[in-house]
Amino acid sequence: MTAQILDGKATAAAIKDELKVRVAKLAEQGVTPGLGTILVGDDPGSRAYVAGKHRDCAAVGIASIQVELPAEATQDEIAAKVVELNENPDCTGFIVQLPLPKHVDTNAILGLINPVKDADGLHPVSLGKLVLGQDGPLPCTPKGCVEILRRYDVPIAGAHVVVVGRGVTAGRPMGLLFTRKSENATVTQCHTGTKDLASVVRTGDIVIAAAGSAGLINADMVKPGAVLLDVGTSRNAEGKIVGDIDPAAREQAAWIAPMPGGIGPMTRAMLLTNVVEAAEASLER
Repeated sequence: MTAQILDGKATAAAIKDELKVRVAKLAEQGVTPGLGTILVGDDPGSRAYVAGKHRDCAAVGIASIQVELPAEATQDEIAAKVVELNENPDCTGFIVQLPLPKHVDTNAILGLINPVKDADGLHPVSLGKLVLGQDGPLPCTPKGCVEILRRYDVPIAGAHVVVVGRGVTAGRPMGLLFTRKSENATVTQCHTGTKDLASVVRTGDIVIAAAGSAGLINADMVKPGAVLLDVGTSRNAEGKIVGDIDPAAREQAAWIAPMPGGIGPMTRAMLLTNVVEAAEASLER
């Protein structure tokens, strides 16, 4: 068999069309959602990623609030910009683009974000609400993984989901989403300390690779008919951006969200969704 594609680009485009309608309804009530970004330094990858987010905003009618600081900006200078966006009524939600320069205490900066304006779903309060089963903004990458599976009618309830990776943005919160009652999956979390990774991955109905290790998951590690979501990104010897799943694994799988074109577009779509949901929630407060 050759895996069918879980097309993140097409799915994200459909989601953005739906968001346009929701944004128009908000406008009728005098509300325009606004996404803020804080970019520190001039890293080309970060700059391109932030620019992509604001193009997405323009496509659905979300206002953009862009804050840029030089790489040598101090902790206090960055913190002041966070406070400004917290207090800006035009900013519904915002993100601090990571990574920050090494001299900056990243956790301290992120902790200053008003949880109500946490567009990434990664504030300690947001993650705490996720653990407790309370409503709040969800981490964009795990939320995107759940959403693309639902849109392709891939069964989640009762499935064994194997997550490879334990990073804060994807791997670690992934299990929290998939074990909610609304998803009802059984999750095994793997990482660099997992003994015999291959045998564990081979038990997965759904395998989510988020380790950032090129080609980590090969065909021999995938059981026939499994669903593969490639979340990890790294560069191979030629400098090309590649995922965690070896292309040969597609021959074993029923479905695959490839890298690129799979979960990346979904992550960006979920960021927009979080902002629109926050704007809708503001009408109820």
